[in-house]
Amino acid sequence: MSSTANGKNSTWHNWGGTVSARPVRQVTPASVEELVGAVRRAREDGLKVKAVGTGHSFTSIAAAEGVLISPQLLTGIRSIDRVAMTVTVEAGTLLKRLNTALAREGLSLTNMGDIMEQTVSGATSTGTHGTGRTSGSIAAQIKALELVTADGSVLTCSEKENPEVFAAARIGLGALGVVTAITLAVEPLFLLTAREEPMPFERVLAEFDQLWAENEHFEFYWFPHTGNTNTKRNNRSAGPEQPVGRLAGWFEDEFLSNGVFQMAQWVGRAVPATVPTIARISSRALSARTYTDIPHKVYTSPRRVRFVEMEYAVPRAALVQTLRELKALIDRPGLRVSFPVEVRTAPADDITLSTASGRDSAYIAVHMFRGTPYQAYFTAAERIFAAHEGRPHWGKVHTRDAEYFSRVYPRFGEFTALRDRLDPDRLFQNDYLRRVLGT
Repeated sequence: MSSTANGKNSTWHNWGGTVSARPVRQVTPASVEELVGAVRRAREDGLKVKAVGTGHSFTSIAAAEGVLISPQLLTGIRSIDRVAMTVTVEAGTLLKRLNTALAREGLSLTNMGDIMEQTVSGATSTGTHGTGRTSGSIAAQIKALELVTADGSVLTCSEKENPEVFAAARIGLGALGVVTAITLAVEPLFLLTAREEPMPFERVLAEFDQLWAENEHFEFYWFPHTGNTNTKRNNRSAGPEQPVGRLAGWFEDEFLSNGVFQMAQWVGRAVPATVPTIARISSRALSARTYTDIPHKVYTSPRRVRFVEMEYAVPRAALVQTLRELKALIDRPGLRVSFPVEVRTAPADDITLSTASGRDSAYIAVHMFRGTPYQAYFTAAERIFAAHEGRPHWGKVHTRDAEYFSRVYPRFGEFTALRDRLDPDRLFQNDYLRRVLGT
């Protein structure tokens, strides 16, 4: 399910149920020209503007105070350039539709996150990422983009055209304008072999550098209150295709990972004392499996259990120490954590406010089942992450502000100076941007 907002003055809710907003009006432009008109009218009426994708951010980054712009009609592939190996897509295109369309054309993105329900612009503007030794976030695969700025002009940028805007706007937080189209690098469709297997937590930490170095895409889930993890290694393969069988796929991905997991979360929420026992059972439920398929069928998986999430990027060299501190926190009496901790990596990139900007990074994501009190856990975890100069995912729960970001992002001032130039009157402002970028 995506976020909801219908007509004038209706209430908009995000996917996680953590944020709601009542914009003055909602606009669904069917063309860039209509979007330009909507931005200009909002400016004349003294209203702030916010574009909203599918509402998958847990923060209020997309909460609209004035005009909510929904890009749901700005969808589809504009063009495919097989010489440059790029695809240009409208901003409101769902990643799910893009991946399917590219596969039909014999093409694929190099890397992607683990869900594909978001719009291309929403996913890139918040820094959505998967895991990779040498391949970065979706935004790191952007070759050019087009956005409508505060004065109603349409600005295009790339490494050659408006490079200073390109450096920032790939992960622009909605602060620099409304993205209307994105050009992404693509490559010929390839196969990935996924190897999923349980592994003791201590072994993963002891061998982490080796596991990272030997695999193109390595990630793992640690089950709190246990010494167990489930690891996943994705590597390119010459084939043949050996997808997960329909019955096995349903059993592992739907029944165990969504259905039974959902029931376990309900029990844990109702009776917190059962959480460690449930965690031990959950961590042993998934058995080892290997399969080979096209990228989006390997990278992504269905997520039907609603949760709240905080995720921080720490320097990759600090990962093991950070995880040890997090485990010590969870092992103390009082906390009952029923959701696995997810760990992924990304190489350094050159995007101004990317969580991997200028440094090889490891991501630690903590989750709680929706409706379960999460503040004590997240507050304590955030203290650990911040002590390692962690950078929070822009679309996930955090309490950091501009003063903090100016310390952990060396190019933070570069972004705010560009914003002063492109949006001096703060047309694209909301409470979240006031906090994270300053006034």
